[in-house]
Amino acid sequence: MTSEVDGILAVRFARSCVEREVRGTPAIDVGDAFEDLRGAFVTLLTHPDGGLRGCIGYPYPALPLREALSEAATSACHDPRFPDLQEKELGRITVEVTLLTPPETITGDIPSQVEVGKHGLMLTLGFHRGLLLPQVAADYGWSAEEFLEETCWKAGLPPGSWKHPEALIQRFSGEIYAETAPYGLIEGRDIRWTSRRSSAGGPTSTASCSTRRSG
Repeated sequence: MTSEVDGILAVRFARSCVEREVRGTPAIDVGDAFEDLRGAFVTLLTHPDGGLRGCIGYPYPALPLREALSEAATSACHDPRFPDLQEKELGRITVEVTLLTPPETITGDIPSQVEVGKHGLMLTLGFHRGLLLPQVAADYGWSAEEFLEETCWKAGLPPGSWKHPEALIQRFSGEIYAETAPYGLIEGRDIRWTSRRSSAGGPTSTASCSTRRSG
């Protein structure tokens, strides 16, 4: 479990890594913090509408958290689905960090082992892999089965592929900390009870986060 102090520091550090990439200013010194191996995602959202501007991360605990946050924040500035982040946008985005538990494989009655609002999902089948963060299903109001189907879609697989005997289904949890406004207050987000929506009426688009492999 991450302390609130460390969660806030993680967002401040990620923001400073974004600034380093866009402005060339140094990232803040976090000392000996974040040396543990942990997966993490950094999401950039436009403010105040909450639209996706970039989201990259590492699902597996293969890197020290400091390095995972740094690399994810840097890469989020160059999310290939969007133009590179510009300096003029820094005051119009918020930074969100999702700190992950190690993925665990689930088998058997899979939907009964997926708790919406707590678990994220990763599905691997052949060369296909898709990942959705825990906040996605809560934002959309999906059932566990809908969450599994959407993870298939994210992986570029047909509906029902999560039932394939060779499909690897993994669940994980995430602790989410985010700026409430650009450079503003940083708070933890309890996705079990809150749903953040965009001005267009749809859920926030962390559903479209991309993964990175270390090494």
